[in-house]
Formats: sequence, C-alpha cells, structure tokens
Amino acid sequence: MAERVIAAKAPAALELEAGTYWWCRCGRSKNQPFCDGSHKGTGLEPMELKIEAKKKVWLCQCKQTGKEPFCDGAHKKL
Repeated sequence: MAERVIAAKAPAALELEAGTYWWCRCGRSKNQPFCDGSHKGTGLEPMELKIEAKKKVWLCQCKQTGKEPFCDGAHKKL
C-alpha cells in the first residue's frame, strides 16, 4: 500500500448539498478533497460520504485525521 500524500495543511471548509460524495484518502487527487481516480494502484480507496441535508463541513486534506473524512486538527502537528 502506498503512503498518503498531504494535499494541504488545512481543511476544506465546504457547504455541501445533500448527496453522495467520495472523499480522497490517498491525497493524489487534483480535485481535493474529492476523489478523481488518482488512487488507482495505490491500495488506498476513497471513502463514501453521504450528506442527508445541506450543511457546512470541514474535510481533511492532510489525510492524517483520525476522524475520516472530517478534520480533527492533525494538520497542526505536521
């Protein structure tokens, strides 16, 4: 399994509509914090994120969080 790439050292603060999203776990996506298929061959699969109603979220971009896919402040220790 490949190592995760730090895409950014800050979370992505987004207002998401209800729906299904795929959060990038590998850090290689050019469409952060969402998957664009760049994980192929890494052994790191994206995580499905279901949003039931419109809301603001802070999605991890450093890929070190312990609360995937949400930011837990792990980027502050990098």
